[in-house]
Parts: sequence; C-alpha cells; structure tokens
Amino acid sequence: MQHLLAYLHDVGFPYAPRPLGIDDQGREVLSYIDGDSGRATRDRVIPDSGLASYARFLRAYHEAVAGYRPPTDAEWAYGPMPFGAGDVICHGDFGSWNLVWRGDEPVGIVDWDLAYPGPALDDVAYALVYGVPFRSDDDAIQHFGHTEPPDRRRRIEVFARAYGIDPDGLADAAIARQHKYARQIRHLHDRGLAAPWTTTPSVVANEQAARWSEANRQLFE
Repeated sequence: MQHLLAYLHDVGFPYAPRPLGIDDQGREVLSYIDGDSGRATRDRVIPDSGLASYARFLRAYHEAVAGYRPPTDAEWAYGPMPFGAGDVICHGDFGSWNLVWRGDEPVGIVDWDLAYPGPALDDVAYALVYGVPFRSDDDAIQHFGHTEPPDRRRRIEVFARAYGIDPDGLADAAIARQHKYARQIRHLHDRGLAAPWTTTPSVVANEQAARWSEANRQLFE
C-alpha cells in the first residue's frame, strides 16, 4: 500500500495519507488527517449536498489513480489479482465512514486495506450500496441515519450526476457489488481474517441484503 499512497502523494492528490515508512514491528506508518471519520459520519451523505460531495470525492480519487500501475508482484487483501485493461486500483471500501470529514466536506480517505485492481464501477457501486442505501427502509432509518424512507431512485441520480456517470444500469451494478462483497468477505473469513465484518453472520447479512435489493429492484429504477 505504501507504493500506491506514495504515487498519490507524488501526483499531488492531497486526500490520502502520506506514507512514512515501516516501524520496527513491521507496521505501516502514515500521516494523520485531522477530522471526523467512522460510523458516526454515515449521516454526512444523507443531504443531497453531502451525497454529491461523496461522489465528487470518489471521482477525484479515480482521476488521480488512473495512471498508477502496481508492481507485478503486488499482493492484495484478496490475494494476487491481475491488473486488467481499463482497471484502476479501487479503494474497495469507499464508505462515508472511511472518509475524513470536516463539517460537511470530505477531506481525506483512510483504511486502504481492501484496495484491489478492478473497474472503477466497482467503487461507484459500493459507494451507492451504502450511500443510497441499498437496504430496507428499517435499515436505512435504524443503521444509516435516515429519518424517513429514502427516495432511492433520486439519490442514485444525485450521485451519478455529481460523479459524472449515466445512472442507467447503476442499480444492477450496485446489486452485483453486494453479491461480490459477500463473496469477498467470505474469502477473507476463509483465509483466517478475524474481524466483525468477516464473520459468518456478516456474510449472511450481506447476502440477505443483496437478495432484498433484487426483490425490491423497482425502488431503485
């Protein structure tokens, strides 16, 4: 990851931590970005203005990383992965909680552990899954900070307009990304990564969320 973050620093992308080397215990050392992050920032993308900022921030990252080519022996969280034509290095976990916010504006991107080579659409779809969100009304209110059921179609359009992408097909992409994420975290679980989001119940919950989105596709299109 130091290689990627060094590239972003060298091309003048100011929103990623600067790599500062490896400490004597083999841990990466990164610069600190001051602001708010974590689960408490999920409500930052509820207003249209925050959702649009979220989308523009992702687009800025994709533009900055477009010229990056990883080392041929690069290892990713999901194992060795080829870098295909048209791929970028996806952040892989581009949720509002992994952005650093100052007020209503994102100023940094953290937690790069799940980065991997893939189409930029993977990041867009992931951001939509949690920014729209692709969840039931109850989940949107209880876990994502909404005070009423979200207008999902409109929120997809707000995000797409700010990112600069056609909204057609994004609902399908987001549902496919939900399924992919469930497979990815199952893979990490099977590799022995112990984290609250790689447990069997978490995998099952993500699979259920994808099935809910499929069954309620009319809410997104």
